[in-house]
Amino acid sequence: MAPPPSLVFLLMVVESAQCCSVAAGVREERGEAVRYSNSDCLMGSSLCNQIFAASYVSGASGAEWSMNYNQQEICALKGSTVFMNGTFTLPENLTVTETYWVIYTEKNLNWRDLRENSNYSGRVEYFTDEQKHFSLKLSNVTKKDEHECFFRIKTDVEKQKYLGRPGVKLSVTELHVECPKKVTEGQSADLTCKTTCSLTDPTFIWYKNGRPLTTKTIKDNQLHLQTVSSEDAGRYSCAVRGSEHLPSTAQTLRVRYPPKSVSVSISSSGGIVEGSSVTLTCSSDANPPVKIYTWFKGSSSVGKGQTYSFANISSEDSGGYTCQSRNEHGERSSTAVYLNILYPPRNVTVFNISSGETVEGSSVNLTCSSDANPPSQNYTWFKEGGSSPVGSGHTYSPLQSGSYYCQAHNQHGAQRSAAMPVILNTEPHHSDHSVLLSATVGVIGVCGIAAFLIVVLWIRKKRRQDGNVEELVYVNFRCKSLPPDDDENSIPDYVNVPDLRKLD
Repeated sequence: MAPPPSLVFLLMVVESAQCCSVAAGVREERGEAVRYSNSDCLMGSSLCNQIFAASYVSGASGAEWSMNYNQQEICALKGSTVFMNGTFTLPENLTVTETYWVIYTEKNLNWRDLRENSNYSGRVEYFTDEQKHFSLKLSNVTKKDEHECFFRIKTDVEKQKYLGRPGVKLSVTELHVECPKKVTEGQSADLTCKTTCSLTDPTFIWYKNGRPLTTKTIKDNQLHLQTVSSEDAGRYSCAVRGSEHLPSTAQTLRVRYPPKSVSVSISSSGGIVEGSSVTLTCSSDANPPVKIYTWFKGSSSVGKGQTYSFANISSEDSGGYTCQSRNEHGERSSTAVYLNILYPPRNVTVFNISSGETVEGSSVNLTCSSDANPPSQNYTWFKEGGSSPVGSGHTYSPLQSGSYYCQAHNQHGAQRSAAMPVILNTEPHHSDHSVLLSATVGVIGVCGIAAFLIVVLWIRKKRRQDGNVEELVYVNFRCKSLPPDDDENSIPDYVNVPDLRKLD
């Protein structure tokens, strides 16, 4: 049934701007891309009338050309897979013979099928169904894929072709972490996961040093660190849930903080022997790194620098050492490290612990002392002039007079003492001998005279007993003391003896 003449007339007088819209976005003639400006349409009104007439004719049975894309702008992550979907209708008297996707570039004026483009080789798949749904699957998208894509339909009528314009604009982005360049311990910090286009309802995931963060505050595309500590320093990256395999490049968050974990190490792994070389090294965790180190022995400053060395260590260097580390944010000291210097015995001496004058049968106890580290445990005693030891132990009691010395030992060496003379008294002294001898002779002399007189008297008495008995008359006889008791302070000794004069 032919259309009323009035309707045909109206179609022919459609404004050129409307004609251009149809020609540029709805219909194509002669299999060529049609892109008209308003001036082009004004100059080619006859072509516009022809197109509208064809459009009307193709829709005479009641259906018209139409195409709807689900999204006309898509933001996709680099490396992800993109789906472009939509539906279409066409006049019922037409049959679809071919569908495919195209992009517009200055080099693709003939709307070449994407599958024939080497840049898309192996990455493109098409889907259509009887309900006139269509879809494009584009894998592993790159920045070079940022184009406007169109769905194109061909029918069994050569001039009845359709290009869905405007198409779907694809933007490709990468994730990028933006974090503060400097943050000081104790401050707050926000890290942002940025894109160059707007992803559709993304859920962001954050990683620190490759491990997911689950205890931090995440809001939209931001990671909030409320109170930054040195433990928050590290490499941060972000990803979108569902595309965890496409994370951003990691960015380093640098936290500035004062020294901590300050410690001192000793170059010698074993005991430190006097005379050896020893180096102390100070280490700390700080940002920026520590450049000022001060060494203390006790409370006294003894040096500067990260190391402190002893070229020829001595026992006087024993003690506790600490290192103080400092940067622009503060300072901290290590715990003390104690140097225990080992050395052989020295200052070996012998002394006599007995007191007073020794007497016959008494003993002398000698004791050996020394300064050593570790303390001397072995002592050996010698008699001057002999080569063999005469005893061992911390103390020694000599059996003979002579000069004795000790030798102290530890694992680092030995040293002997000076000799000590010892006199053991088994007889009295010479002066005592004289006194004792004089006293003995004096007593014997007096007692001898007395005994002689008693014998004489006894004999005479005996004789007289045979005759008349006479009363004996006694007199005091003084016993003169012999030297050394003969002095002016001596008390005379007297003996009662018979008076011989009365006996005659």
